[in-house]
Amino acid sequence: MRSKVILIAALSAAIVGCGGAKKSDSSSGSSSSGAQVFASAGCKTCHTLKAAGATGMVGPNLDQLKPAASLVEHQVSNGGGGMPSFKGTLSPTQIKAVAQYVSSVAGSS
Repeated sequence: MRSKVILIAALSAAIVGCGGAKKSDSSSGSSSSGAQVFASAGCKTCHTLKAAGATGMVGPNLDQLKPAASLVEHQVSNGGGGMPSFKGTLSPTQIKAVAQYVSSVAGSS
């Protein structure tokens, strides 16, 4: 029973805390736009990423995970494991930018 309560709390936090970005297309895939997407989409509510000043405890610690850009892009697009899909919230350009940003800074600070 306790594990169900924890799971429900984690999913609730992920749903409420994530997904705050509005869909818009950025022509740049730069690290600064990826950082902006990370901040505006609510990623730091759930994830730890020191370079972004993020200390979320719901999702995986990205500094420890050090995911490849392709993994981040897949996870952000499709969701899973308690994380919602951002395919309808973020543009493909924004998803690529945040994936490149996370993979390039995770574990570096």
